[in-house]
Amino acid sequence: MTVIATDSAGLVVRGLTTTFETSRGVAIAAADVDFDVAPGEVVGLVGESGSGKSVTLRSIMRLIREPGKVSGRVEWQGRDLVAMPEEELRRIRGSEIAMIFQEPMTALNPVLPVGLQIEENLMAHTRLSARERRARALELMNIVGIPAAERRLDEYPHQFSGGMRQRAMIAIALACSPKLLLADEPTTALDVTIQDQILKLLLDLRDRLSMSVVLVTHDLGVVAATCDRMAVMYAGRIVETGTVAEVFARPRHPYTRGLLGSVPRSNVARTMLSSIEGTPPSLTNLPQGCSFHPRCSFAAAQCLEERPPLETVARGRKVACFRQEVVAKAEAIL
Repeated sequence: MTVIATDSAGLVVRGLTTTFETSRGVAIAAADVDFDVAPGEVVGLVGESGSGKSVTLRSIMRLIREPGKVSGRVEWQGRDLVAMPEEELRRIRGSEIAMIFQEPMTALNPVLPVGLQIEENLMAHTRLSARERRARALELMNIVGIPAAERRLDEYPHQFSGGMRQRAMIAIALACSPKLLLADEPTTALDVTIQDQILKLLLDLRDRLSMSVVLVTHDLGVVAATCDRMAVMYAGRIVETGTVAEVFARPRHPYTRGLLGSVPRSNVARTMLSSIEGTPPSLTNLPQGCSFHPRCSFAAAQCLEERPPLETVARGRKVACFRQEVVAKAEAIL
């Protein structure tokens, strides 16, 4: 079982497993994923494309449709979202728990004004009048830093730049002041200046609203700048967790080590970046034993036969690797 442990959890995920029936067999997109998110905490889910990060977020919100199947428990304030009736869950989505989707151009409705799309959330979860909803939408657009907000309420998504569309998505998610925000790569495809603005905005709103955040990203620079703790996912499973400082300083899983080794560093002499050889495995044909062993330079015979459990190696630190001590003692990553 994979666990991120905290002393006081607002979100508790246990045994979350998501599978899809395909023509090639059952694809295991997320397997036995467990983690907690404390109030006001930012937790980063990190990994290559296809590692299960986005599926995990969608499974929490129960946005997986057939042929996908979700099992396990997702407890939010003592209520299990997986077992909850759809009507009750709809009252929680958008009000208590909100999500920023990965691509704002496809997530936003192209034929509706942005202001109306913000107001839709308010119509579903509040009793505000039409005038009050418009005033709240204007307030939200100002909060997220959209210039000339009053005029832009009536504009359409294609009239917004990529950064402004992302801000509009954040405004929609924050309309009802949620206590948990699930952010699925909110800075993907944005230039670094806009990316920095969006991340600072999320942290500011976290502090202002006492909001917890689960941030999905493949960018370790984003994790370093925004997250308190991180969980590294590979082939649908969490393979290492800990505080950002601990994991960056001393990775204990070969995959984490490989991810960190591929990040350019500004304080060292120019060298070739390291890379992780090979590609992630097919989710319908996972290797026996540790899923990472075909790409791992530390693999031993045991790794080819047994799947390593995620075990505690220090307070708040868990790793799924039989060779984690050897990895931790390996030459420091430049």
